[in-house]
Amino acid sequence: MRIAIGSDHRGVTMKAKAIEILRQKGHEVVECTGEVRDNTVDYPDVASQVAALVSKSEADRGILICGTGIGMSIVANKFPNVRAAVCGDELTAEISRRHNNLNVLCLSGDMLGASALEGVLTKWLETGFEAGRHQRRIDKIARIELEVAMRN
Repeated sequence: MRIAIGSDHRGVTMKAKAIEILRQKGHEVVECTGEVRDNTVDYPDVASQVAALVSKSEADRGILICGTGIGMSIVANKFPNVRAAVCGDELTAEISRRHNNLNVLCLSGDMLGASALEGVLTKWLETGFEAGRHQRRIDKIARIELEVAMRN
């Protein structure tokens, strides 16, 4: 699987660990970075890069890491065909794939411990989408995206 990954300054350590885990599992990693100014990286710059790759199907999935993961998810969800959310445990990661076909995983560099990272990534990577009634809901989201884009 081709996975785009990026972080702001608060997620650098976790991003390095995530890249190591992804490569050990045999995934191709595309690292996205932002401009460093005053020892910080603005999360919208990185989230835009990762989400654009997923939106255009140039990456199968994306992973974004910032202090809480919230800012990254807000930006990523602005892109068509991107479904991004913060997952802080294995159950949420599993349900996000099974029910929502989540294609961009947002993580908290501050709140998710290094010991939990591998479990969350593994669940998210290995869990499939159930489709069925959940596909109907994903299709509705896609229609909403299209309607909003046409209005603007």
